[in-house]
Amino acid sequence: MSSWACPAPFPTLPMKSELRRFLRGFHYAASGIWAALRAERNLRFHLCAAVYVLLFSRFYSFGRLEYALLFLCIGGVMSLELANSAVERAVDRPDAEHWAAAGLAKDMAAGAVLVFSIAAAAVGIALFWQPAVLAGIPCWLAGHPLALALLAASLPCAVCFVLQQKKKG
Repeated sequence: MSSWACPAPFPTLPMKSELRRFLRGFHYAASGIWAALRAERNLRFHLCAAVYVLLFSRFYSFGRLEYALLFLCIGGVMSLELANSAVERAVDRPDAEHWAAAGLAKDMAAGAVLVFSIAAAAVGIALFWQPAVLAGIPCWLAGHPLALALLAASLPCAVCFVLQQKKKG
C-alpha cells in the first residue's frame, strides 16, 4: 500500500475574496501596462515594431517554432522595457547620497533592454533574411493597392503614436 494519499477528485474552489484578490492583480498589471504605454515612448516604439513584424511574418511560411521565437522576443523586449520604466520611476530624484547608485541602476536596466533588443534583432535577421521572400513583398503590395494604402497610412499613425507627448495635467 502506498504511503501517499490521493487528492480529492475535485479541488475546493478558492474563497470569493481570494479569487477577487487574485483577479485584482491582473487589473493592477493592466493598469501598469496602460500607464507605461501612455508615458514611455520606447515601449510604444516596441509595440509598433511588434505589430509590423507580425504583419510581415505572414509573407513567410513560419511554423510554430518560428512564431514561438517571435513571441518570446516581442514579450521579452516589452517586459524588459516595462521593468526598465519601473526602475526609472523607482529611483527618480534620489537624494544626494544615492544619486550615483540610482544613475547606475537606471543605466543597467536600460542596458538589459538593449542587450535583449539586439538579441531579438538577431533572431529577426535569422528568421526574415530570405532574399526571395523580401523581393516578393513589394510585388505583392503592388498587386494589392488597398493593402499598400493601409500600410502607407499606418506608418504616419505609428510615428505619431510613438512620438506623442504625455499631456500635462
